[in-house]
Amino acid sequence: MQATSTVDRPEALAQTASRSWHKAIKDLSHGFSQRQLWAHLGWQDIKQRYRRSVLGPLWITIGMGVTAGGLGLMYSTIFGMDASQYVPYMTVGFMIWYFIQGCLSAGTEVFIQNEGLIKQLPAPITIHVLRTVWREFLLFLHNFVVYFIILAVFWTTISPHLSWRIVTVIPALALLVVNGGWVVLLFGVASTRFRDIPPVVNSLMQLLFFMSPIVWPIEKLEEHAGPRAALAQINPIYHFVEIIRAPLLGTDQQWHHWAVVLGITAGGWLLALFVLRNYRARVAYWV
Repeated sequence: MQATSTVDRPEALAQTASRSWHKAIKDLSHGFSQRQLWAHLGWQDIKQRYRRSVLGPLWITIGMGVTAGGLGLMYSTIFGMDASQYVPYMTVGFMIWYFIQGCLSAGTEVFIQNEGLIKQLPAPITIHVLRTVWREFLLFLHNFVVYFIILAVFWTTISPHLSWRIVTVIPALALLVVNGGWVVLLFGVASTRFRDIPPVVNSLMQLLFFMSPIVWPIEKLEEHAGPRAALAQINPIYHFVEIIRAPLLGTDQQWHHWAVVLGITAGGWLLALFVLRNYRARVAYWV
């Protein structure tokens, strides 16, 4: 008879005992119920980053403002566009991208970096997911201040296009945050098992940025690429950017972006819950 390793036995027993949808949903619901814990940890992450800094988290807003002003004026000249139209376009795109990038990058390290807490604190692993998403959302809110500054600077250009449709930015941001949850959970579990995933994701991040309409306007792609511009539709980031950027800038919304985002949300969470059901108990052994 083949002997079972004493090292693998606890992991195997824990894996078998925890494979149920009830325990996966329970882990998720208990994580949400401990809001004070993950909210406090997420805020402490930001405070720790700017410890002993005079301006503290305001450096996040300043950095976003410098990026919007410097790159906006430069690229508006390169693309031959009016700065009053291009700078707001690029600024909102960067704000959304920073949130997506943060969830992808931090998601690959979420359980690895919290090894001590996972092994010593008897808490749902989704607490670390919620902590990460909450931290990235706080960073997004700091960057969002720049939008109001840009709005004030280019008020005469943007204000005529704004309408009641700007309220759709609220469900759009909610969808962005909800998708950040399954991204962090899915990549977090996968990266804990396969340590090659974090460097692969970080290597592809720059490529993903340049393939998304953050800096370059989608109209320029359609102008020069013709029918091939339709390939941009297969980029999921494009749809997330559009459902938020369009109402903030008062441009026409194409509702198929919402359909794609809702489909990604449903599919992503189904996959993440499947991974949570089958591998949540192994995370403590993999870290």
